[in-house]
Amino acid sequence: MADANSAEEPWPVRTVSRKIGDWIHQLGQVWVEGQITQLSRRPGICFITLRDPAADFSLQITCKSDVIDRSPVPLTDGTRVVMCGRPSFYYNRGTLSLQVTEIRAVGIGELLARIERLRQLLSAEGLFDPRRKRPLPFLPQGIGLISGRASAASRDVLSVAQGRWPGVRIVVRDAPVQGPSAVPRILEELKILDDDPAIDVIVIARGGGSVEDLLPFSDEELLRAVSACTTPVISAIGHEPDTPLLDLVADLRAATPTDAAKRMVPDVGAELAGIAGMRRRSAGALRNWVQREAHRVDGLRARPVLADPLSLVDAHEVRVERCRTDLRRDISRRVESESHRHEHLAARLATLGPSQTLARGYAIVQNLDDGSRVAREVADLPDGARVRIRVADGAVRATVAEQEGTP
Repeated sequence: MADANSAEEPWPVRTVSRKIGDWIHQLGQVWVEGQITQLSRRPGICFITLRDPAADFSLQITCKSDVIDRSPVPLTDGTRVVMCGRPSFYYNRGTLSLQVTEIRAVGIGELLARIERLRQLLSAEGLFDPRRKRPLPFLPQGIGLISGRASAASRDVLSVAQGRWPGVRIVVRDAPVQGPSAVPRILEELKILDDDPAIDVIVIARGGGSVEDLLPFSDEELLRAVSACTTPVISAIGHEPDTPLLDLVADLRAATPTDAAKRMVPDVGAELAGIAGMRRRSAGALRNWVQREAHRVDGLRARPVLADPLSLVDAHEVRVERCRTDLRRDISRRVESESHRHEHLAARLATLGPSQTLARGYAIVQNLDDGSRVAREVADLPDGARVRIRVADGAVRATVAEQEGTP
């Protein structure tokens, strides 16, 4: 009957519980790593809640008090440990627990080695690439602040930011900043702020602490969530020497929460002083420019050509008048010289001309039968030829009657 199982013949609760227990007890011994979130001591026995630091999973642990006493380090909430035990199922209550026989603390060296391996992995994926960094707005309209409730880091950011720019709007989202519940809460608040269109910058801030205290800010899930944000994220974790991996993934790393407040909002006093200084420099530059241009205009006006614009015309007028006078004189001289030359040539022409020769008693004989050609020889005038004889006061026509040679 115990092996039968159907709707008509169901197993009793004790049978199901025993079968589950028998299966679990076959798992044998296991080593598990986690973070202590709750530790309760009873006479001779201790109850522990062990949580996965990277996910919302927990496991109930039971062990003898001497196991706790033999621990190499004090066990408190938030301590990272490695435990060795066997899974145990309690039939009567139907609960699962891990019966632990050995507890080892995770050393600082091991934590740092894990962080270094994660850093190398994320660096190889390009999550630290400076080209992925988003620039911060000059004056964000809304700022989201994720920090511990009423923490000193939150007060520093609020007081410094509001002191620098009183009109800044800061939305504060409280979340644990250490311990096993830190990462899930920070992820939840980060998503809320990233989805808010009124938020221009997100600040994750907390004060300083040990390596174990700052472990949530080197959590892989948180780092990938920050890298995927569309809103610029500022990491303001701890003090200057503290360097969780969030500093490398965030768009801006601030040395302290106070430094984050100074870098995300401008100082209204400094900006007003800067504006006043620029106004003074602009006014001075404008006055200097006006004075320089006025001096330049005065210099131009002082030039002779502008002081007396007609002086240039007057100088050219004098020159033109002198040239006209010289030209008239030269022309007159040339005309007079040519007149004298003409008279001289006319006199020579008159002296050498035929009229003077005719006046001395000579005559010009032209053969009319030969085209009025001037006769130079007797042979040019045959007998009977008609001739024209020109003398000083006129001409006569005649006919050759007889030729006579030169004696």
